[in-house]
Amino acid sequence: MTALNRKLFRDLLQMKGQVTAIMLVIACGVATFVMSLSTLESLRMTQQTYYERYRFAHAFASLKRAPNALAARIAAIPGVAQVQTRIVVDVTLDVAGMAEPAVGRLISLPERPTSGLNALHLRSGRFLEAGRGGEILASEAFALGHNLSPGDHIVAVINGKLEKLTIVGVVLSPEYVMQMGNGAAVPDDKHFGVFWIGERELEAAFDLDGAFNSVTLSLMRGASEPEVLKRLDLLIEPYGGVGSYGREDQLSNRFLSDEIRQLRGIGMVAPAIFLSVAAFLLNMVLTRVISTQREQIAALKAFGYSRFEVGMHYLLFVLVIVFCGTLVGTAVGAWLGKGMTHMYSRFYRFPVFFFRFDVATGLMALGVSVSSAVLGAFGAVQLAVRLPPAEAMRPEPPATFRKTIVETLGLAFLFSQSARMIFRQLERRPWKSILSSFGIALATAVLVLGNFGRDALDRLMDFQFSIAQRQDVSIAFVEPTTAAATYAVGHLPGVTQSETYRSTPVRIRFGHRSRRLGIMGLHQQRDLFRLLDVHEKSVVLPDEGVVLSEKLAEILHVGIGEKVIIEVMEGQRPVREVPVTGIVTEFAGTNAYMEINALRRLLREQETVSGAFLAVDSRYTQELYRQLKTTPRVASVSITAATLQGFKDTIAENQLQMQMFNVIFACIIAFGVVYNTARISLSERSRELATLRVIGFTRAEVSGILLGELAVLTLVAIPLGLVMGYGFAALTVWAFETEMYRIPLVVSHRTFAFASAVTILASLLSGLVVRRRIDQLDLVAVLKSKE
Repeated sequence: MTALNRKLFRDLLQMKGQVTAIMLVIACGVATFVMSLSTLESLRMTQQTYYERYRFAHAFASLKRAPNALAARIAAIPGVAQVQTRIVVDVTLDVAGMAEPAVGRLISLPERPTSGLNALHLRSGRFLEAGRGGEILASEAFALGHNLSPGDHIVAVINGKLEKLTIVGVVLSPEYVMQMGNGAAVPDDKHFGVFWIGERELEAAFDLDGAFNSVTLSLMRGASEPEVLKRLDLLIEPYGGVGSYGREDQLSNRFLSDEIRQLRGIGMVAPAIFLSVAAFLLNMVLTRVISTQREQIAALKAFGYSRFEVGMHYLLFVLVIVFCGTLVGTAVGAWLGKGMTHMYSRFYRFPVFFFRFDVATGLMALGVSVSSAVLGAFGAVQLAVRLPPAEAMRPEPPATFRKTIVETLGLAFLFSQSARMIFRQLERRPWKSILSSFGIALATAVLVLGNFGRDALDRLMDFQFSIAQRQDVSIAFVEPTTAAATYAVGHLPGVTQSETYRSTPVRIRFGHRSRRLGIMGLHQQRDLFRLLDVHEKSVVLPDEGVVLSEKLAEILHVGIGEKVIIEVMEGQRPVREVPVTGIVTEFAGTNAYMEINALRRLLREQETVSGAFLAVDSRYTQELYRQLKTTPRVASVSITAATLQGFKDTIAENQLQMQMFNVIFACIIAFGVVYNTARISLSERSRELATLRVIGFTRAEVSGILLGELAVLTLVAIPLGLVMGYGFAALTVWAFETEMYRIPLVVSHRTFAFASAVTILASLLSGLVVRRRIDQLDLVAVLKSKE
């Protein structure tokens, strides 16, 4: 081993506390990076493999009723590889042990269920047998939600009749990796289930012999999806088609794709912040190590070591720390990624879902951490290389004496001698003080970033389910019905308030941009379903015009006063140009709203309604649920409390799990930064502090000077760190934003207090460690110098 390498390991051992702290900061960034990207890769590969093996369709369309002969014309569309027609119907379910009604989606199944598109994977039981009626296959999510297994029964309202159906198998479908009903914002495995039933049986029940109301397509490689969808729409339009859409807009796939985008955001934003902090720490530590080793650098150059060898010596110092931190971070990240994969397997229904650690991810983590560390330490290494031997032999010149601001203002008598020494030291080395305080501010900012997720989710749930949408129950009718339904709905058991609405599928265009969605017509006077702007003030629906959600307006690049083209995709299919009159704040989906009579005029129809929002007296909920279960005209029932619970069990749990890791990492980083700041100050001032001890200062007084400086730096850093933390939170909100979900930029006083408290606690603990070392100072050794 060369002399330089022996010196390197000796320096690492002497600074083991600081080295360990920096290594842990690097490990936190690498762990987040590896956890996110390895989980992302596992999820992406599992999705891709599942879609390919089980032939997940590329395009989907719904219609009223079309003859089976239309399938041949659809198959003739250029670019279409395979066509599968089917019958899809939503029905009301009565599930044993659950008071409220559930919604079941019945999908017709041909006699050979493993052929064709969207093939099923059998988890337990058996497939349907030809000629045996009353049998169904149940989706695994719904079966697990109700502890159902082959042999159990459910009751469904099928075309106005109560039918007892027997579950013979539990299956998975690539179409329902995440099980969500139409218009649902979050999955709800207890109140929405998917079931497959014999094709002939479903045809007979809904008078669809020789007909279908749903079609799925697979496309040839290189086919133009927009062109295929355009031709498909033309074919199904005479049969009540409500518009086709591609895999990108399929609800389950979109939810899964958004999760992948968010994982990619986590894998980029948080590690970038963590590793930036580590780079800053390395620069600060190495710069000050070099300043304390001026004579050693001079001696090395005097003995013949070149600038390159000296530079590589200090660069190797950095690389050893980075390599160890990356090794620890990669191991921790792989372990956390495996845990995340297990958590995802509870939400996403795949036949096989296991964690894959990609070596390329580990190498990428090493490359990123090395690059950031080298960039951070470059200035310090350059300083060591350029330092001439003669200059390095001289001790650093003492700081220029000048009065502090306190002394200049004549306020010195208000402070003790130790306090004046603290202010004098901070003012004489302003850049070191600023950098030290900035480092602590970064630690505080990381703590804000790690903990703000809970604030955002609390705000989202409160806004969405308490402030904006205050209904207890939402119901949707099988088909739009007359306004007489308003009276009937208002007289359901326990209903204290009701507000009907009209909804219709549309395609909204502005320039070359468009989105397919459902537009909702609402009454002008309403209290249950409120539209709010960014200031939480009610948005008035005009007699003419459309109101868009913020995200939809952003996607279309449209503002208030501009006109959009609305293509209605049912009934007479009118196309109108309508002005945008308002923007509303929402955190889920992309939505559009009109005043209900304005929408009716657009549709060229009389008073019709599609459903209602209900406020319900809790004493009558059981009776209400019993009646809704047996009401044929009610297609679906959504219970706000169940939706909120579903949100907590899926999205919120996922985000809070990630937040827990971020909080732990943030605490480690905070302690690492503050501890390094304190230790560097001690190493720089050990001779000065020992001198004070020799001339009569007590240990407590000497400790008070150094720890007082740390306290001042910490108190100055905390406000700056809170502001920076808010900026980091804003960056995270931007990275997490998708069409389906956004999280609000909300940082509570609780989070600010938590970040401040942890920073102060880190300062106190670091101060205790430093105090012990001050007490152990060798007064004779530290006073030795050549001058």
